[in-house]
Amino acid sequence: MKSVLISIAIVGISVILLGVKVLFVKGGRFPSGHAGSSPQLRDKGISCAHEDQA
Repeated sequence: MKSVLISIAIVGISVILLGVKVLFVKGGRFPSGHAGSSPQLRDKGISCAHEDQA
C-alpha cells in the first residue's frame, strides 16, 4: 500500500509540474506531439499520419 501511495504522489507531482506553463502563463499550452509540427521531421520528409490520410 505504501508503494501505491508513493506512486500516486509522484504521478500527481509530475502532472502539476507539466501543467505549470499551461496553468500560470497567459496563452500557455502543451506542445503538439504530432510529427507534422516538428520542423526537424519535416526537413527529413517525415509527415504526420493524419495528414497522409486526408
